[in-house]
Formats: sequence, structure tokens, C-alpha cells
Amino acid sequence: MDFDYFSVDAILAENQKIQCTFKQEILGMGHLGGGSERNIAIQSKVQMPIWMAYTIIYSDWAEFNIPVPFGSRVRNALKAEPCSVRLSNLVGAGGLWYGFGKTIMDILSEEQAKEMSETLTKTFKGRLVEVVDQAQHFAALGQAGAGGSAGNSPQAFREGLDTTERELFSLAQQSAKRTKNWYEESGRANH
Repeated sequence: MDFDYFSVDAILAENQKIQCTFKQEILGMGHLGGGSERNIAIQSKVQMPIWMAYTIIYSDWAEFNIPVPFGSRVRNALKAEPCSVRLSNLVGAGGLWYGFGKTIMDILSEEQAKEMSETLTKTFKGRLVEVVDQAQHFAALGQAGAGGSAGNSPQAFREGLDTTERELFSLAQQSAKRTKNWYEESGRANH
């Protein structure tokens, strides 16, 4: 994922909200919490987009907890069976779970960032084979990833893909179709 100033994925990932707990009173900023109070009181919990939270956290005005999509419950489910977790349901804005995780890593301590990186990497590796396998399967069938009921395990997995995984699914499907066409057009299928 490309995280530069003009990256739509970066903008969506940085727009995800995290809960900040304020360590001190902030005068004249009560509107940040969406309330009618003029000030933000000490120990107030305010949901705010990451792009705004950077300054508040780095200024040591507030702290934050690891968001639910990366909490211990989700991590344990991913360790048990990465393909069973519907990543697209964990975060809004198009299901940018990996992008949100990378953005969170930027404001974590070195140790926490390393743990988050390991979780993201293991999850990606644990799901990649299934993403490519299903993409090739549906390319061979000539379908665009459709078919089956909503309770169908492969379809449920595809519906739970993160945006990055959906892009890889599409690329792997196109690649399988091109390979099949090349094989058929080159006359190798008749040999």
C-alpha cells in the first residue's frame, strides 16, 4: 500500500477513529468530542481520526488504547485461524484493515509497533494462499468470484477480504485467466 500525501488509501486509513483519553484539560476544544462543552476535561474519552490524534498524542495531551480491530480478541482469532476472520467487518471505510494497522503502528512504542507488524505480517501470509487459490479457482470457472450461498465458506471468506486482499484477488484472477488464454491460444492444450 502506498502511503504518500496523495494516496486515497492513506487518507482513508488516517480517517479511521481512535479513542483518546485526555491527560489534561484542553481549553476551547470541546467541539472535538462532538459535545456541547466548551473545554475537554481531564480523563475525557474522545473518538477522533488518527490524523488529528497524532498531534494530541505526540504533544502528550492524551493517550490511546489499541483499537478493537487489533485488540487481543481479534489477535487470538487470527492466531487460531487467519482465514476465519472477516477483516472487512473490523474497520469501516472500505475495509482497510492493513492500512489502519500500519497507521496505528506509527504512533505506538517500538515494542508495540513490532508486535503489530508481526500480527499484520502473519495475518497477510496466513490468508494469501487462500486468496490466490480462490482467485485461480474462479478464474478457471470463468466467474467473477460469484456463486454459492452467503453461508458458503469460500464466499464468506471473499466477502471478508480487506481492500488490499481484494486487489490481490483481482490480480491473481486476471493472471490465471491470461495464463489459461495463452495456454489455449498457443496450441498447448491440444498436445
